[in-house]
Amino acid sequence: MPFELKDKDLISIQQARELIAKAKDAFLEYKNYPQEQVDKIVKAMFEAGYEASERLAKLAVEETGIGKWEDKKLKNEFATKFTYESIKDLKTVGVINYDKSKRVVEIAEPMGVIAALIPTTNPTSTAMFKALISAKTRNALVVSPHPRAVKCTYEAIQVMQTAAERAGAPRNLFQCLTEVTIEGTMELLKHRDVSLILATGSTQMVKMVYSIGKPAYGVGSGNVPAFIERTANIKKAVADIIFGKTFDYGTLCSAENAVVCDSPIREQVIYEFKKRGAYFCNPDEKAKLEKIILTPQGGINPEIVGKPAAYIAQKAGFSVPEQTTVLIAELEGVGKQYPLSVEKLSPILAFYTVDGWREGCHKCIELLEFGGLGHTMVIHSSDPDIITKFALEKPAFRVLVNTVAALGAVGYTTGLDPSMTLGPGTLGHSIISENVTAKHLIQIKRLAYELLPIHDIEGNKVQVQDSKRFSSQTLKMEAKSIIEEIEERIRLKAGNPPVGSEQKPYPMPSHGAEKIYGTGITEEQIEKIIKEFQSQLPNK
Repeated sequence: MPFELKDKDLISIQQARELIAKAKDAFLEYKNYPQEQVDKIVKAMFEAGYEASERLAKLAVEETGIGKWEDKKLKNEFATKFTYESIKDLKTVGVINYDKSKRVVEIAEPMGVIAALIPTTNPTSTAMFKALISAKTRNALVVSPHPRAVKCTYEAIQVMQTAAERAGAPRNLFQCLTEVTIEGTMELLKHRDVSLILATGSTQMVKMVYSIGKPAYGVGSGNVPAFIERTANIKKAVADIIFGKTFDYGTLCSAENAVVCDSPIREQVIYEFKKRGAYFCNPDEKAKLEKIILTPQGGINPEIVGKPAAYIAQKAGFSVPEQTTVLIAELEGVGKQYPLSVEKLSPILAFYTVDGWREGCHKCIELLEFGGLGHTMVIHSSDPDIITKFALEKPAFRVLVNTVAALGAVGYTTGLDPSMTLGPGTLGHSIISENVTAKHLIQIKRLAYELLPIHDIEGNKVQVQDSKRFSSQTLKMEAKSIIEEIEERIRLKAGNPPVGSEQKPYPMPSHGAEKIYGTGITEEQIEKIIKEFQSQLPNK
């Protein structure tokens, strides 16, 4: 009688192992694909994901109860279309650069099987984004969804995998755990066949991921301050902040969390907020809101994440108009004794009044240090000098100017690389400070030729001052042959048919017949290629 697993943790562990094994097999095939085929697959995935944006958005809201499907649809469209447009011309196979002056050839290499953690706040957009950048770089991907978002994340990965297969990708290149437990996720992250971890979530999660000891890109929480300086366009600044805070009910980690207002424009700013549906809480209402913002353990209360302002007010024990856009609480300090100064992932804003840009600078630093180090901040100002000072002095790697922080940080309203994974740098306990994208998922092999000979062609040692570097003309003539030779070898190696296709057995040569290697290449042809390649190697 076969042994049957019954415990959910054991089932999850076993599933993780099986998915990794399948992903590894797919990767070993996919890593040999030429650039043209990779680009064809990526394009097919983008088109399928973009087309499924609305369906997946509705599925995500239905399953998680978080956010607005209309905004999640935009997130899905951004994660597919914007990402595709930003990476479609990126070369990720073979020779990607040749430095003539240094005689160094750079060759792209994939990483392997990538394990990815997907947050419940952006379950479909982040999954499709990570699948796209993995596909572009010839990596396989296995994702662990949030337990509250298993169905929608799985469906998003299925959309990507189905489209990729139809375009010629191997089966099982992109996979998703459906039996999700802590034990299963840890098995995925720690498995010997996983080469890299791509984690999006809380700061605590980032610390956990790096503690595993495996290469990882971890990105954590933001606590984004929005400084409205006295020279700002007040109407636009307030409109941008409200839009960012109400977009998907504040679930992006780059969404504005606190308004830092310059005192001379305070009344105008408050007027504009109220005009646009914001509700300023009185001291009693603020106290009630503080009681429900965090769990007893100090984390964000999941019951208010991605919920509308009126719902949160009712949950706290007071009522506001149904059409209220955001709840605003005026605070004097930052820290644990001020619960509303944390990252909130909901349409709640802390509001601070400061006297001048220097005091505003200090307040923004306080907010970033309390849960958003290295992430993002935004300044609304018309003073170039103050904007520059903020960029130089703030502990944030994305300093946005006069835009919606929620969408500017991810690259929707700015020229930053489109990404659903924003690095906070070492300040935020991460190894990366950029927006993570495809370029971060390739390794670069370098073929380096001698520039400064130690010995002449007879093996005699030469004086360093007598050594001459190769002329630019020699290097120019040499470059083409080197690159062409490497590209040809990649093409020859990329003849593997997709998994599941009919594979004809290699012909068995009769006695005395010429041996056939690979796909129609003879032993004589191989020797010819080797001799040609050796003849093109530069002399020392």
